[in-house]
Amino acid sequence: MAEVKVPELAESISEGSIAQWLKQPGDRVEKGEYVLELETDKVNVEIISDYTGTLTELLAEEGDTVQVGQSIAIVDENGTAAAVPKAEAPKTEEVKAEPVKAEQAAPAQEAPKAETKEASSTQQVIASPAARKLAREKGIDLTQVPVVDPLGRVRVQDVEAASNAPAPVAAPKQAAPAAKQAAAPVEVNDDRIEVVKMTRRRQTIAKRLVQVQSEAAMLTTFNEVDLSAVMELRSRHKDSFVKANDVKLGFMSFFTKAVIGALKKYPLLNAEIKGDHILKKNFYDIGVAVSTDEGLVVPVVRDADRKSFAEIEQNISDLAVKARNNKLGLSDLSGGTFTITNGGTFGSLLSTPILNAPQVGILGMHTIKTRPIAVGDQIENRPMMYLALSYDHRIVDGKEAVGFLVAIKDMLEDPEQLLLQG
Repeated sequence: MAEVKVPELAESISEGSIAQWLKQPGDRVEKGEYVLELETDKVNVEIISDYTGTLTELLAEEGDTVQVGQSIAIVDENGTAAAVPKAEAPKTEEVKAEPVKAEQAAPAQEAPKAETKEASSTQQVIASPAARKLAREKGIDLTQVPVVDPLGRVRVQDVEAASNAPAPVAAPKQAAPAAKQAAAPVEVNDDRIEVVKMTRRRQTIAKRLVQVQSEAAMLTTFNEVDLSAVMELRSRHKDSFVKANDVKLGFMSFFTKAVIGALKKYPLLNAEIKGDHILKKNFYDIGVAVSTDEGLVVPVVRDADRKSFAEIEQNISDLAVKARNNKLGLSDLSGGTFTITNGGTFGSLLSTPILNAPQVGILGMHTIKTRPIAVGDQIENRPMMYLALSYDHRIVDGKEAVGFLVAIKDMLEDPEQLLLQG
């Protein structure tokens, strides 16, 4: 027998939730074939079997949380396990045809037999994950459940029928813990309130956001930037840029280049804390936060310092499309060194972004507002944006954080610097 285990997925992903089993007990699987879909806090990934054979048992069910390295299914490489339950299923019914002899002969021996069957039932009985879950909740031995399916597979309705039979009296007692767990949402008696269970991804996102705020010494510093020069440059070159590169010249490439220039001046904001050590990263993989229906994801622009404005814009555009179509892979999401998030696309004027652990810095962009600004002795209306930098004060001091934000401001107000420093 071979075990199918949850593989190493990506940095910071240690668990997931089984969204769907693509194979069921008794199905033939080939090496490299997908057997289930796993939902993580970042993406849904399909897990393959490393073995060829027959899937004999599911060790976890849809909706269960599983850890990296955990065994989740059993594959019989000899391919014979599927035939055993099918042949055994009718025999269990034949044994039941003579209950008087079994009960009168040796009632004391029933206990060890039941324990033996219970220990091996998950290996010898073909049952759907939902049926196994229900059987566990109700304390029912699957080997004692009468089966209607001609292939010998135990279904939910079979377990329900067995639970309603007179014999298993103790079943409701074992179901009590599940009832207690479900009591919380049932207590809402106002029909104007809708109770919706969070998805596994949303639960994980919530947990990580709270975790980073409790573990990091997070502070946020603010500044504002006059985007007149950037907007004027975009206006002059937008048409020729599209013709030459087949992609629009947006703001993100300017901000990405400015961030890289500032990170080169203040490298601790491109670092990571590992125990009592600091990992200084001499590469620039910039994460760009993208909002999707299932939550916020942060795909990464690799080696952004080596990319042109057009390559950055195209890369960000492609990642955003993949994110909204739920097509991101783990390689698109792992290994970022710094993150940019743009709440301005939703109209946010000012915010305090939360760190994307294990990173120690995140830049928050906001909406552009035309405001009267003093320029020399004159008052002029300028397109202004508030910038927010959240950072981990454990390794980044206020001086470096403020200097980092000022460097970004200076480069954006004089975009020619981006060609030299970004």
